[in-house]
Amino acid sequence: MSEPRAILVADDEENLARGIAENLLAEGYRVTTVGDGIAALEEILRGGYDLVVLDVMMPGLDGFAVCTEARRQGIVTPILFLTAKSSVDDRIRGLEAGGDDYLPKPFHLRELLLRVRVILRRWSWYAEGPDDSKLVFGGNEVDFRTFRARAFDGAIHQLTQKEAMILKALAERQGEPSSRTVDNFILRLRKRFEPDPERPRFFHTMRGVGYRFTARGESE
Repeated sequence: MSEPRAILVADDEENLARGIAENLLAEGYRVTTVGDGIAALEEILRGGYDLVVLDVMMPGLDGFAVCTEARRQGIVTPILFLTAKSSVDDRIRGLEAGGDDYLPKPFHLRELLLRVRVILRRWSWYAEGPDDSKLVFGGNEVDFRTFRARAFDGAIHQLTQKEAMILKALAERQGEPSSRTVDNFILRLRKRFEPDPERPRFFHTMRGVGYRFTARGESE
């Protein structure tokens, strides 16, 4: 029997954190809770978690700072942000910090549990998929095992779990359109790997359909 997935819940609202933890425990997960950003970062860097549920507004360090520093230090554990800030700018900021999903408060616990299951299922698909560990295109090289990439200009990028998954899914279906709702992540991939993001050669928009990837590069 496989060991239960480990989840870190970081939220300074004690009652909310307790409620989330109790529901996750009832679903069979192992759960650790912390109430401030500094403790959250220490736990994340210690490792051993399959997912982090991270509040944005916390004492010590806010969730964006925690996520940014964790990514800077090479942590690829998926992060689900929880926050009362629900504007588009805040959601984009969370994704740019390296978050994998974003759930505004107040939320239904059923939705939280569903998002947790989806993120963990994506991770299982990624880890158990074909062993095509590297992708090379247009002077870019992506290592899907470490989530690290070297871009055409020599810059080193640490991809998020979702960025790596989207890129891997597109690469496995090279030339085929994908209808996933991944607009912000496509913009980030273009910014990392396209010499001119405004005139993409690798990540193409298929109007009314979705996106298509071509490793050889071609003009839209």
